[in-house]
Amino acid sequence: MEHNTVGYWIWFLFIGGVIGWVAGLITRGRGYGIPADIVIGIVGAMLGGWIASALGLSVGSSLGMFLLAILGAVVFVGLTRFVVRHV
Repeated sequence: MEHNTVGYWIWFLFIGGVIGWVAGLITRGRGYGIPADIVIGIVGAMLGGWIASALGLSVGSSLGMFLLAILGAVVFVGLTRFVVRHV
């Protein structure tokens, strides 16, 4: 799927929402709402990719990338909570 199609961006936002929702389930037992879930999922996926790159890890499967994105989203939620509590 090309990156400049409407279908690509709908899928991108949907997957971001799913990742954010799963991170919400892991960290607080429910999602954060559709807009927040999408943001958490997208930022989490980028953070997970950065963490894997920094550790020299390579993920070759879609499932591995999905799990890495969830891990990044959970870390993002944890960092956000830490900063909010200490500021």
